[in-house]
Amino acid sequence: MDRRTFIGAVGTATTVGFAGCLGSGEPVGEHDIGMSIDSFRPAELRVEPGTTVQWGNTSTHTHTVTAFDDGIPDEAEYFASGGYGNRETAREAWHESRGGGLIQGDTFEHTFEIPGEYEYYCIPHIRADMVGTVIVEE
Repeated sequence: MDRRTFIGAVGTATTVGFAGCLGSGEPVGEHDIGMSIDSFRPAELRVEPGTTVQWGNTSTHTHTVTAFDDGIPDEAEYFASGGYGNRETAREAWHESRGGGLIQGDTFEHTFEIPGEYEYYCIPHIRADMVGTVIVEE
């Protein structure tokens, strides 16, 4: 194999390999929402009631999926990676022991039953504006 063929093959493989990390905002692999270094991809996802959404950490950084207490419908069940019942508990767990953290390859899922908008964020990357929204509509 000559040098140009080798470089072309390696370049193509590298591009394909990093597609999920750098991403177009499309779901990657077995999950609906991927996590890059500082963003959820896609940042907004529309689903029907009863849909289970799966987040997958496609980056080398540790992330969380943490709902804003006031960012979900009143009747809806709170969600956070690690299974915490509210935002404050999730934040305390993260700061004490990285509770709720998802490392590369980990997934988290939640079933959305109640129509409305669900806003969530990554605790360690909130300053980078790593936020997302799931919109549940009929």
